[in-house]
Amino acid sequence: MGTETDVNWFSEDQATLGDRLAGARDAALLSVEDVAEKLGVNVETVRDWEQDLQEPRANRLAMLAGLLNVSLQWLLTGAGDGLEHPVERNSEVEAALEILAEMATVRQEVAANLERLAELEVRLRLALKDGL
Repeated sequence: MGTETDVNWFSEDQATLGDRLAGARDAALLSVEDVAEKLGVNVETVRDWEQDLQEPRANRLAMLAGLLNVSLQWLLTGAGDGLEHPVERNSEVEAALEILAEMATVRQEVAANLERLAELEVRLRLALKDGL
């Protein structure tokens, strides 16, 4: 019988595709929202993948493997280039990831406000031009 160090934590008999996906995402320090945005899918879709409620299509699997820096074979089976052990996050890492997620939200809000500001500027210039 093997020791605990002999366990392949992400092998097919130990983990699911969703487990490997979540583990690789954690190791890459990406949030579910980050992955969804980079793949152009809904956050719920990524959550469903990680909970094994749905499976990504082949093209998304290939994109996930590249994004998470693991092999497609590892993502599907746990064999090949990937993670050896689950990544444990401490409270400091969790706090930092929450801050990064909030920063992404603020960045999106700022971008939307900049667009709105540009629209208002155009309207003002047109109003001033028409008034002359």
